[in-house]
Amino acid sequence: MGKLFGTDGVRGVANEYPMTSEMALNIGRATAHLFKRKGHQPRIIIGKDTRISGYMLENALVSGICSMGVDAVLVGPMPTPGIAFLTSDMRADAGIVISASHNPFQDNGIKIFSNDGYKLPDERELEIEALITSNNMHSLNPLPSELGKAYRIDGARDRYIVFLKKTFPKEYTLEGTKIVLDCSNGATYKVAPETFSELGAKVKSIFAEPDGENINDNCGSQHPETLAEEVIKRNADVGFAFDGDGDRLIAVDEKGGVLTGDQIMALCAKVMKKDGRLTNNMVVSTVMSNIGLGLALKKLDIEQVATQVGDRYVLEEMRAKGASIGGEDSGHLIYLEHHTTGDGILTALQVMAAIKREGKPLSELAKIMKVYPQKLINIDVKSKPEISGIPEIVDVIEKVEAKLGTEGRVLVRYSGTQNMCRVMVEGPTDEETEKYCGQIAALITEKLA
Repeated sequence: MGKLFGTDGVRGVANEYPMTSEMALNIGRATAHLFKRKGHQPRIIIGKDTRISGYMLENALVSGICSMGVDAVLVGPMPTPGIAFLTSDMRADAGIVISASHNPFQDNGIKIFSNDGYKLPDERELEIEALITSNNMHSLNPLPSELGKAYRIDGARDRYIVFLKKTFPKEYTLEGTKIVLDCSNGATYKVAPETFSELGAKVKSIFAEPDGENINDNCGSQHPETLAEEVIKRNADVGFAFDGDGDRLIAVDEKGGVLTGDQIMALCAKVMKKDGRLTNNMVVSTVMSNIGLGLALKKLDIEQVATQVGDRYVLEEMRAKGASIGGEDSGHLIYLEHHTTGDGILTALQVMAAIKREGKPLSELAKIMKVYPQKLINIDVKSKPEISGIPEIVDVIEKVEAKLGTEGRVLVRYSGTQNMCRVMVEGPTDEETEKYCGQIAALITEKLA
């Protein structure tokens, strides 16, 4: 068995290794064994997005958890950050989310949160892997009288909505504000509209009718085109697009302009600094962030710290350095003063708070950062050898970097969750970024596809 956990839990095609019922059963057993604490009846909360394969994996997880003497608490479709909140708020021993985030419906995944609402560190994931590969879990089985139960709870969504509303400043109101929400036919389809409606906004939801197979299908944070059209058509003040599990956000201004995660970070960091909430005067981003973010933060006299790609690494650095905001250009933003993980709805509320605080439309706030032309090409690969060990690829990257100089950069990396190589080039013009990215991608396709 290869390494089970990637950069964001276990992920793969549903009903194929590792996303099989058998594996979900074993993950449930291992997680239950490692996280149950003495002195009370242990509980693990399980939530999921709207994929049809969620039923299969949920039942397998429940079986594994109960077999180890732990109760399984089911809350149904719920954004990933909602499970993180509920795990901590309900004092559960752990939380599990069944979701493949922004991936197509054929995929699914399993993410685990510890009792404090944070994603598991590498060492805890390795412990789970070790238990599964030992093939010895049967020796840990409790007595028949000690088996766990499974039950559903009502009101979980309401608890999460109350938490979200509390992150929006009391001095502002959304009364009369017209907002369009693209729920990606995913886990936010009920929570997001209800949250904004309860704060007084006039909400129009699109892609909020999941059928098990339409999650992320030409909608959501990766495809905000329809949202932009709807914002203009309805003369709305703002539009927000979430991904399938609700931990990412892409915003659309009143003119139909799409704002990336980097732009959202820049404008929110400015407001947080003004209000004295930008702890240690710092923003944590990843190496994939646009050059423009660094330049915008420099103008604001805010320090930028870059990590490897993955929200878990952003979070680790935020906690280590005491930063209050960080995230990825993809729209996965973390506000550590409010939550333990990235939260798309919470981020949308912070954007609305910034609009109210500054008294300007989102299109004006977006001008804080110039987005440099960027081209990203994803290439399906058969294997993932070290890029540095392939001389021809190293050579073409170095040549492109030399031509761009200080006006651009190249980033080539493998996806942590798919057999894919990502080639990203930033430069002074669209023409140059397109050309250079194509050159590198063509060679990688030749060598690795």
